[in-house]
Amino acid sequence: MTDHHPLTGTAGLCAIEDVRLAVYTGFARTGRAPGVPDLAAGTSLAPDLVRQALRRLHENRDIVLDPRDGGRVVMAHPFSAVPLGFSVMGARTLWWGGCAWDSFAVPHLLTGEPDVLVATRCPACDTPHAWVVGRDAPPRGGQVAHFLVPVRRAWDDVVRTCGNQRLFCSTGCVDAWLRRTGHERGHVMDLATLWRLARHWYAGRLDRGYVRRDPSSAAAYFAGVGLRGPFWGSSAAEDGPEASAG
Repeated sequence: MTDHHPLTGTAGLCAIEDVRLAVYTGFARTGRAPGVPDLAAGTSLAPDLVRQALRRLHENRDIVLDPRDGGRVVMAHPFSAVPLGFSVMGARTLWWGGCAWDSFAVPHLLTGEPDVLVATRCPACDTPHAWVVGRDAPPRGGQVAHFLVPVRRAWDDVVRTCGNQRLFCSTGCVDAWLRRTGHERGHVMDLATLWRLARHWYAGRLDRGYVRRDPSSAAAYFAGVGLRGPFWGSSAAEDGPEASAG
């Protein structure tokens, strides 16, 4: 089959959802992004239809494709196929963490992983950090997360956005990094707030029929974990652009 046989109607939507689930379950099981041959075998769809489904999922912001290779999945939040500063180790599987947010989200999404080891380095001073992140309570530590890009702009370049959601030793290291890079300050939060942000954000993403939050519900979720103001989509909820970061 070719692009002359588009994925349309109810059957097409089911096929797209089959591919979405295959991408996510593949990432969850192996830590790697499944390729087109894997997805075709797992869904019984022709490779061309798999590529169509991947493009549709990319357009809907369910996954992120490599702009140079439309058949290569770069991200399926909270999973990443490329290193962006974090590793996440489960009992038997190693994932790249797409960002601080996504790394802390993995044990909440994967019911078979009661906790994971999240490791990174401070972008300012290169000090290594690691936390056991579970579902019951935030990890202890005085480190802070800095998010550079406001959520209303997250999908302008989502890989850059995720690559700049990092964990630092302290606000002093955040300030030093900002001086060195010339970036303006974004939002700084402690580990407990980061854990609350990650806790339910991806709930249901491994289930059939999952629907991403709209801007209003995303802003409400952020407010519910103590994150309010324009950086977290208050204006986006009023004006209409996509508020969801992942």
